[in-house]
Amino acid sequence: MTITVRPASVFEDVRAVIGPKSPTANVCFCLSYRIPSKIANNLREPDRSAFVAELCRAEPAPGVLAYDGEEPVGWAAVAPRADTTFARNRKIPHVDELPVWSLWCIRVRPGHRKQGISHALIEGAVEFARTNGAPAIEAYPLDNGDARVDLTMAYAGLRKNFERAGFTHAADTTSVLAGHPRILMRLDLR
Repeated sequence: MTITVRPASVFEDVRAVIGPKSPTANVCFCLSYRIPSKIANNLREPDRSAFVAELCRAEPAPGVLAYDGEEPVGWAAVAPRADTTFARNRKIPHVDELPVWSLWCIRVRPGHRKQGISHALIEGAVEFARTNGAPAIEAYPLDNGDARVDLTMAYAGLRKNFERAGFTHAADTTSVLAGHPRILMRLDLR
């Protein structure tokens, strides 16, 4: 298996990894931190798909996709923090005024897990942010120690995976997900 990570510029590939299953869905497509919750909750199919298709045509793309050959097998949401709700989030602090990028969602498709794809996605997201001029990149993973995490809630990532990629603890947060505290981790790209 050879995994490559590319910008998420092909809408159908994004849909294959994070698209909603229901034709009337108002969830997923990884919009919960990209746009205000009131807008995200009211944006239903097919308008939700149209919104994400437009994001895929924009520069920079809304994130990165991992591919096994030509099959999309994973997703990571990464964008300038100023373009996300993390810019105003009261539970996740700003360490400084540096125009950092945020990495907030990692998803690997069933049947492809436990093969290192999440690690490739983190590395790919870091490179994507660096290529697009980010001075640093932040993530807000779960600080779960050795405790198991429900796969649905593991989208934020796990502290150990970010440490493996060179991120360091930058601040505690008051955000909790699936019973685990989230921490702010950062990697300087300068």
